[in-house]
Amino acid sequence: MADEVTVVDGGSSAARPPVDVAVGVLIDPEGRFLLTSRPVGKAYAGYWEFPGGKVEPGESIEQALRRELQEEIGVTIASAEPWKVEMFDYPHALVRLHFCRVHRWSGAFEMREGQQMAWETLPVQSAPVLPGTVPVLAWLAAEQGFEGATH
Repeated sequence: MADEVTVVDGGSSAARPPVDVAVGVLIDPEGRFLLTSRPVGKAYAGYWEFPGGKVEPGESIEQALRRELQEEIGVTIASAEPWKVEMFDYPHALVRLHFCRVHRWSGAFEMREGQQMAWETLPVQSAPVLPGTVPVLAWLAAEQGFEGATH
């Protein structure tokens, strides 16, 4: 579990329980990863992130990720490999992001919330990138031995 909290845009001074969020880092056979834009009407609309969403009561992280990816982008994942957990304190929510790697899925990508999608490599071309996405880009860069900007 994440012990440290990254404060974004001042965060919130209110004490509040964290919202658990399952996040999918979909990686294709060429090593590219999927980023999607946040849809209009959501906090940080237009920012790029890894797809996923809130964990509902009674769901495991993998169950939530499976449901969210089906609802948002129309694909069914084979499995999710738990990777890392990070906490972010945004003005609108305190979130605990559960990042999972996904290497296999089925179905055609369909942006069901009006968002955009992009298959990326480092350094990413899509901008701006949501603050909660930045650590993942750094982890990917470290694994790849990539020297240079991650966003």
